[in-house]
Amino acid sequence: MKAAHPEVVTVQRVNPGESLREARESKNWTVAEAAERLNLTSQRLSQIEDGDFDKLPGSTFARGYIRAYAKLLELDQNRLVLEFDQFTGTDAAGSSVHSLGRIEQPASYSQRILRFISFTLLLGLVGAGLYWWQEHTERQTDESTATSIEHVEVEGADGTTQIHPLDEPEDQAVMAAQGGIELSLPSISAEPTAESETEVAQEQALADAPVQPQTSAGAAANDALADEPDSAVESAAVDSPAPAAEPVLAAGQGQVNVTFTADCWTQLTDANGKILFSALKRGGESLKIVGKAPLELRLGFARGAQVSYNGQAVDVSPFITGETARLKLGL
Repeated sequence: MKAAHPEVVTVQRVNPGESLREARESKNWTVAEAAERLNLTSQRLSQIEDGDFDKLPGSTFARGYIRAYAKLLELDQNRLVLEFDQFTGTDAAGSSVHSLGRIEQPASYSQRILRFISFTLLLGLVGAGLYWWQEHTERQTDESTATSIEHVEVEGADGTTQIHPLDEPEDQAVMAAQGGIELSLPSISAEPTAESETEVAQEQALADAPVQPQTSAGAAANDALADEPDSAVESAAVDSPAPAAEPVLAAGQGQVNVTFTADCWTQLTDANGKILFSALKRGGESLKIVGKAPLELRLGFARGAQVSYNGQAVDVSPFITGETARLKLGL
């Protein structure tokens, strides 16, 4: 008798990719269309259909691709996975491989990075815009504060233009004089001082002095003048004007004379700090004041004033700043 030999059952190996290809072609889909639906590349899908499973990342991923492809084509997923195991000789027992569904594209990671970078740049631009707006607002506030201070532009003797804040009355007088504006400044009526009382008393004494009788020589001179023509009398009167009575200055006093050729705000203060005069003088007017030296003189438009002290002319040009001048007399 012949020994019975067990039959060797040969399992036919079937490429599951062929079944997937036939199902795809029955739907009239191209490889590219099916790959796009699965979020796979056309090359990867061709490897599955051709049975080149050794080129896939691994048997686990290959089973996942087959399940996803079978689900898309509405085929039996388990049967195709079994055919894959038989075709490749792998064992899927105990392994639970779920459908990969829509496999995430590798490009999505780059897209997230790009979104993050774009968001960061946007935040930077917004921050820079806010910073610029804040700086611009502060700068406008500073400029408006600076321009709120009244100022006047004057041309100096050297041809340069200078800007002076109107923080003093003489500067305001300069602006008013240059713009032809009537400026109302407080005029301080000085109370009678001891010096002015002395001057008044001297003038009253001269007025009350008795008229001296003419001598014979004086009478003869008058008779001679009477016999002369009128022209000779007028010439004599012009040639010998009567001397003006100058006030007698007490010790420590000084006399300030100012002749104005243009409108000029003027203030004169004596050694005790008392303001003797403070007002706007017009061109063509003059000012003569006696006070205790040293006297401080302030001129709003120095070029429009000619100053003398105790009969001596004073050059105010070294004391001019812009258009104003401040100087002390009798030091």
